[in-house]
Amino acid sequence: MTSQFGARLRQLRLRAGLTQEEMAARSGVGVRTIRGLETGERADPRMVTVRLLADALSLDIAERDDLLAVAIGKPGRALAPAEPVPAEEDPLAEAADQLAQAVRTRWQREEEHRRIHDPFPLPVRWQPVSDDLMDHWANIRRAPAGETAEPVSLDGGLGEIAEVYRRVPSGRLVVLGRAGAGKTILTLRFVLDRLADRGRADPVPVLFGLASWNPATTSLRDWLTGRLVRDHPGLAAPAHGSPTLAAALVDHGWILPVLDGFDELADGLHRPALLALNATTLPLLLTSRPTEFAAAVAGTDVLTAAAGVELTDLSPADWASYLPRSARKLTADDATVWDPILARLRDDPDSLAHLTAVLATPLMVVLARTIYSDSPGRDPGELLDTTRFPIPSAIEDHLLDDFVPTVYRQRPGEQRWDPDHAERWLRLLAAHLHDLGTRDLAWWQLGAGMRRSSRMLWIGLIVGLVNGLLNGVVVAFRYRPIDGLVSGLVAAASVGLAFGLAHGLVGGGALGEPSRTRIHLVSGLRQVRAKIVRRLLAGLAGGLAGGLVLGLTGGLGVELVGGVGNGFASGITSGLSIGLAGGVVFAIMAGLEAPADIRSAVSPGELLAANRTTVLVQLLVCLPVLAVGIGLSFGFADGVVFGVVVGSGLGAGYVLGLTAWGQWLTLSRLWLPLTGKLPWAVLAFLDDAYQRGVLRQAGAVYQFRHARLQDRLTYVR
Repeated sequence: MTSQFGARLRQLRLRAGLTQEEMAARSGVGVRTIRGLETGERADPRMVTVRLLADALSLDIAERDDLLAVAIGKPGRALAPAEPVPAEEDPLAEAADQLAQAVRTRWQREEEHRRIHDPFPLPVRWQPVSDDLMDHWANIRRAPAGETAEPVSLDGGLGEIAEVYRRVPSGRLVVLGRAGAGKTILTLRFVLDRLADRGRADPVPVLFGLASWNPATTSLRDWLTGRLVRDHPGLAAPAHGSPTLAAALVDHGWILPVLDGFDELADGLHRPALLALNATTLPLLLTSRPTEFAAAVAGTDVLTAAAGVELTDLSPADWASYLPRSARKLTADDATVWDPILARLRDDPDSLAHLTAVLATPLMVVLARTIYSDSPGRDPGELLDTTRFPIPSAIEDHLLDDFVPTVYRQRPGEQRWDPDHAERWLRLLAAHLHDLGTRDLAWWQLGAGMRRSSRMLWIGLIVGLVNGLLNGVVVAFRYRPIDGLVSGLVAAASVGLAFGLAHGLVGGGALGEPSRTRIHLVSGLRQVRAKIVRRLLAGLAGGLAGGLVLGLTGGLGVELVGGVGNGFASGITSGLSIGLAGGVVFAIMAGLEAPADIRSAVSPGELLAANRTTVLVQLLVCLPVLAVGIGLSFGFADGVVFGVVVGSGLGAGYVLGLTAWGQWLTLSRLWLPLTGKLPWAVLAFLDDAYQRGVLRQAGAVYQFRHARLQDRLTYVR
């Protein structure tokens, strides 16, 4: 729900089986007004509007009075769950249901992978934040002007976070906690608990890592839409008058943003971000470290209508009961490596002050478990050495530094990666993310650390080499070896230069994101018929521009290398013919794209595989068109052969230089391993790091399991 009135209105509308458009027609209230009321953009409905809507919904007297009461900020009575609405009557409700299923599946698997319930979840507790970090309770409870409001209870534990959120009438809650206090685990549990009892009229809680948001350049709604499309490719389809289904879900209040990591925004963006959040009435759950949030509040204002809680430290009893149960039994009486420390905790707790201070957060407890409970032969007693660890931060640094070597030495029989090499590669990846200013480790951005000029040169060399070999071998076989050499040199220079320039110019030189579509011949052909003119014109424009570059460089190459008098003119003619054929190909490729399944929530490997399939199918479908179009410029005798050769070479150039998967091949699978910055099996290495717990999956990208681990790998060499 975006507000109490908005949620009630949507629930009544769905119960009546009406779309927003149908209710607008019945009531005479504009559909934009109805949409704004349901999303909370219009927070104070006029009474005449409420009565018109009540008439359109055919409410009885009690329900009408209840809706009017909610409109002025009074609590309403509970309604029976809405009956399911057929998908054709409310497509956004159906899309929200499918998204909820995908989100639930993803985070259930992630919770299992993180071993949160092994042997049991560490407790996460909280207390209300100080008054200066939270709005007035009258605003939180949406009280009418002139009325006061009593606080609601915010008490609870990890398994009660969804219930605590329900007590907040505004639907806006801030969760503060120091590094490693359990904020991310809390948000994961919140999402799963909300989904477990979600009604069909309720929005879908979706977890977003805030680190990549730049509020100075991108609005919150646009950024949320982009993240949804990235992680759920099916939401890229246009729908409901919006450019994408993701945008429609956000705009119509079907998404409950769970915003994790306000503190991880880039320096200087906390205040603009808080201002942007206050410019909306979206319901949300926001997490942050206390210092960064307090600084943003001091410079702007509190988060409007938001209640707040702050996570508290673990007690010695918490980790003292958890760590022994996570370790192997050493004797028949259930003794473990932690027994000497537990005995000292009972007899002389003051002597464990350093260790107790460190193990006050779930992050440090889990690191200690990994290093000592899960690794035979390791003695946690070394943590009590005050000479080696004179202050608590020294113990924390030790746990962070020892974590990666430990997880790569735990399974010697399954060792694929040398621990020292693995740690060096992970440090380079952490530095790569630091340079990009993000926490998201995306496979299509691994080459972004190279300068644009270096990428242009490298891709031009690879594409030129492929085209030079194809042309050179075929021409030498059909004519003379010297002709093959000349043709190969000209093709390598012209095509390599053209695609090197194209890579540097397309998208301002930034590495493109993978396609969020799939190839579907039947639905794609319908799109071609419907949009053939626009797609063809756009494709021809790009094709002719590229063909002109090919013609100029190819003709110049023939003049200089071959000494042929009409080489320049014939090169331009051939280039324009190639451009026309390429334009038709781009138009067809665009037309064959169809939206992915809405329920498809991808992992990094799945997105890579899907993008590879899309690119290769595009190439296979359109290669005959490209070959025929190019072949016509060579005449009938040589047209077929050279059409296939040149078409294959240009297709390879498009794939390697202009698609996310091709750039992944040329940069991440060739250049970075050649320079020693990554292993040859890059994706296998990343997946292995995920299996070992060094990385975590956040939709289509990886992240380090915690920001502190990434920062430690970045700055400590």
